[in-house]
Amino acid sequence: QVQLVESGGGLVQAGGSLRLSCAASGRAFSTYGMGWFRQTPGKDREFVAAINWSGRDTSYADSVKGRFTISRDNAKNTVYLQMNNLKSEDTAVYYCAADRLGRGYSGSNYYNRWGQGTQVTVSS
Repeated sequence: QVQLVESGGGLVQAGGSLRLSCAASGRAFSTYGMGWFRQTPGKDREFVAAINWSGRDTSYADSVKGRFTISRDNAKNTVYLQMNNLKSEDTAVYYCAADRLGRGYSGSNYYNRWGQGTQVTVSS
């Protein structure tokens, strides 16, 4: 079973950048699709970005297209989320998740493993 640990969150000014990392344990990481989601208090968890098992296919929420980039390094069992030109509305707890079907879906119900989350705060 894959276990996930996020890191890289923090406080940044609007227009700045952060890179989130999600380290996975387990030998099956390279077969999993991976996703990033975010959540703010009182709101549902929302899709941010996803990547399939090989890294060839990616998808993004409209709100982050052109600013965020998801990538993975299967040799390091790690998936990344590079976030540029951050806005105050990007403030949230960010979670990575693993999809054992390998596709990297936008729907959270496809993911069966979740990390504990990392806080991203963007000051305006």
